[in-house]
Amino acid sequence: MLLGVYACAGIAAFGALLLAASGTGLAQAKQLQLKPKPMPDAVCVNCHKMTTPGIVEDYTLSKHRQVMVGCATCHGSDHNSPANVDKAKIPTADTCGQCHSERVAQFKKGKHALAWAAMKAMPTMHFQPMALTEGMKGCGGCHKIGLKTEQEIKELKDQGQGYGRASCDGCHTRHTFSVVEARQPQACQTCHMGFDHPQWEMYSASKHGVRHLLKQNKTLHQGASAPTCQTCHMPGGDHANETAWGFLAVRLPMPEDKEWAADRATILQGLGVLDPEGKPTARLDVVKAANVAKLTQEAWQAKRDEMIGICSQCHSRKFATGELQKGDDMIRQADKLMAQGIRIVAGLYEDGVIKKPEHYAHPFPDLLAFHDATTEVEQVLFKMFLEHRMRAFQGTFHANPDYALWYGWSEMVQDLTKIKELAANMRRVAGKPAE
Repeated sequence: MLLGVYACAGIAAFGALLLAASGTGLAQAKQLQLKPKPMPDAVCVNCHKMTTPGIVEDYTLSKHRQVMVGCATCHGSDHNSPANVDKAKIPTADTCGQCHSERVAQFKKGKHALAWAAMKAMPTMHFQPMALTEGMKGCGGCHKIGLKTEQEIKELKDQGQGYGRASCDGCHTRHTFSVVEARQPQACQTCHMGFDHPQWEMYSASKHGVRHLLKQNKTLHQGASAPTCQTCHMPGGDHANETAWGFLAVRLPMPEDKEWAADRATILQGLGVLDPEGKPTARLDVVKAANVAKLTQEAWQAKRDEMIGICSQCHSRKFATGELQKGDDMIRQADKLMAQGIRIVAGLYEDGVIKKPEHYAHPFPDLLAFHDATTEVEQVLFKMFLEHRMRAFQGTFHANPDYALWYGWSEMVQDLTKIKELAANMRRVAGKPAE
């Protein structure tokens, strides 16, 4: 009996010893795993610790460093001293495509890839200070996500704009290039906010956004439903993001509703896609090239069906379809107000109250002149279109009632009242009869 007790005690002691030994081994293994890996391209790192320490710190934290992707993989090996900095290659999306070919291929099919071309297509882009465009402190700061030709890259380099070519780093910021970062809605905030596209403000104050922010601060359970921008616009990580209505909420074919069709035609005239007689212009080719609008029912329907499928992950298909149709109806109602404003200003051109600016193709208001429009009434018209109409329909689609009503629809109603008053006064001054 005593021998059995001693035997059991011995076995227990031996087991404890094994556990202790295995625990020590696990701890040692963990220490070995946590031991810093040798830094690839140590020459680059040692120098850049002095010149760009923030870049080195980010790279040290990155997945690239963990899997031993060195500096030369993206920047080449020609630059190896302070004397030949100009030989360092600045990455493009194709550089990222060496490893991330599927995502880059998707990106090239989406709207983000066309952002640079869309900016340069604006008729008064050359009126803006260079710092705001190619200098990337204004439009260019966000539109740089778009792909650029080799010639455009050369021109940017010649102007001293050495960065903003990679596209991917618009969301996966350098040099951490974090997937986790790019999956957060805040990654979209820098560009999708403000005057003409305040999607961040709309989303973050909607119930979708509020619930996600509450998940981020651990108030809500991590399993709670709370869609992000990426949930709806990049399902499954698909980088070919685009929407049914697009940025401007115009499309073809024309609707069966004759009044809406006439209103949309007027808006297309205001955008310069149709001339005052309703005939297509050269801008239609730009619209096609930049994929600004869906030009077939099939293309539009495919994106609408995709969105219904995404919404149906949380809601019933009936509910999702109905909510999206409310957005369609808001566009129809907003187009009615917008078309009235355009027709009033077009009448001022037709009656000679406003003279055609030299850079205008036709004696007709040009919504894409933006803030470079030459009269106060056209400035109001521009804001009605690019600020308030946008907020009316975008607020509806993003489930933000305050933006849809007070920042959108209400402002459009006030804009139209002001346009009528300004037009009437301009006619009196010019000695022209009231409409």
